[in-house]
Amino acid sequence: MFAKKRGLRVLDMVRSLWVYRKLRNFRAGIEANISRLKRVFGLDRCNWQGWPGFRQYVWSAVVSYNVLVLGMLLPAP
Repeated sequence: MFAKKRGLRVLDMVRSLWVYRKLRNFRAGIEANISRLKRVFGLDRCNWQGWPGFRQYVWSAVVSYNVLVLGMLLPAP
């Protein structure tokens, strides 16, 4: 669905235009989240040692991002 080859129409890739738009918007949202994680939380380079350190680094960045998003969604008092 995401890699459109030359000569292939959109409706040949999926069953309906509605499905194509939903999948396209979903992918755009995922890429926006990844971009924000890279820019704001420094996920462009991991300096922690080994696989466990890498997992902790990514986990802490993702949890911090989720807390930030939840904080922005809460109404101000």
